Amino acid sequence: MSKLGFSKRDNASRCKNSAIYSLAMREHSRYELKNKLLKKEYVDGVDLEKLLDELEASDYLSDKRFAESFIRYRVSRGQGKIKIIAELKQRGVKSSLIHASIQESDVDWFALARKIRERKFGEIVPLEYKQKSKQMRFLLGRGFDSEMIRYAVE
Repeated sequence: MSKLGFSKRDNASRCKNSAIYSLAMREHSRYELKNKLLKKEYVDGVDLEKLLDELEASDYLSDKRFAESFIRYRVSRGQGKIKIIAELKQRGVKSSLIHASIQESDVDWFALARKIRERKFGEIVPLEYKQKSKQMRFLLGRGFDSEMIRYAVE
């Protein structure tokens, strides 16, 4: 019995239900879901690795699906490739999977950078150094690389 009066089997079942509920709300990476479950008071005595393996085997949990969903969402919010890659790494997604998902997304990063710049600052490209550098810093903060930024402000 755990300190809350539940058996290990009850705790495992509560963990699994919590995980499935979280995955029903949105996709999670394995790393994110594990960290979320570790915060629950009923995690004592539960083999989380085994639980996560079961969720992956039954296709409830998928880092590939998470990465694809994450990329789509972040692109729709106007974020660049560099920022998206960094955030996926923070969420425990493997680099090889990140790069494969970025390739499969078929996003034109140069066009996206230009679109985001135009949405924020208008279609007219600035000629003044001060305005141009302001727009470049904005795009850099959004996660675009220098080539994409040059394309967007020229």
